Amino acid sequence: MGVEKYRGLLKKTNHKMIWNGIIREDKQTLSLPYKWKKPRKIFVNSMSDLFHSGVSDNFIHQIWKVMEDTPRHFYQILTKRPQRMADFVTKLNRVLPNVWLGTSVENQEVTDRIEHLRGAPAIVRFISFEPLIGSVGNINLNNIHWAIVGGESGSSARPIKEEWIDDIYDACRIYNTAFIIPPFSSSNGDDGERIIRNARKKPMDGNTRVLYGMNFQSLTIYNIYFFLNRTTCSIISFFSIRRFSTSC
Repeated sequence: MGVEKYRGLLKKTNHKMIWNGIIREDKQTLSLPYKWKKPRKIFVNSMSDLFHSGVSDNFIHQIWKVMEDTPRHFYQILTKRPQRMADFVTKLNRVLPNVWLGTSVENQEVTDRIEHLRGAPAIVRFISFEPLIGSVGNINLNNIHWAIVGGESGSSARPIKEEWIDDIYDACRIYNTAFIIPPFSSSNGDDGERIIRNARKKPMDGNTRVLYGMNFQSLTIYNIYFFLNRTTCSIISFFSIRRFSTSC
């Protein structure tokens, strides 16, 4: 990775570069959101996990202070460790309306993360079923606002099955959760294309709306419009901060 701050964080295994387990808290970039005068959509850690055990509470508090001080921006946080996130946010005893909290669920083995996410005080809670590599079974999406579904991509991607997507969609209709399926390349070949086409044809009612074929900026505008009722959503742009921490 040709970015100076990432030097020394990768190792080569089986001809692939992977994270080597070292965590750095990049405090130099905490001042960036203050400098952005126009509202932005900020994905806090697209290449990391803010609630990794190696990230200090002090650093997380510093990030929360930045988000609280810049209410013009919207911050999206995704973690595989929602229990620590829920504990942290609950102790704060305040909810920031510009911070959306989410967790990743790849298959049924990690659906316990949903319950932890539900316990996190937040204006918006979302689940990223990406990459969906197995059935999630019968899930409870009560008080979960978005379900984002997608498969793996790349030459070695594991195939996604239509019934896995259907299970999530059915749960969305029961709990009035937004069903979002962004574009993704499938390793299923022609069958994968059929799965994607079928997902696009699903009926919409209430908040259970199918989104497909949009970039992340459009997805952001959709979410702001339907969940925060902001008519000025068109000024929100997507900007991914990959600087707060580097961990997996």
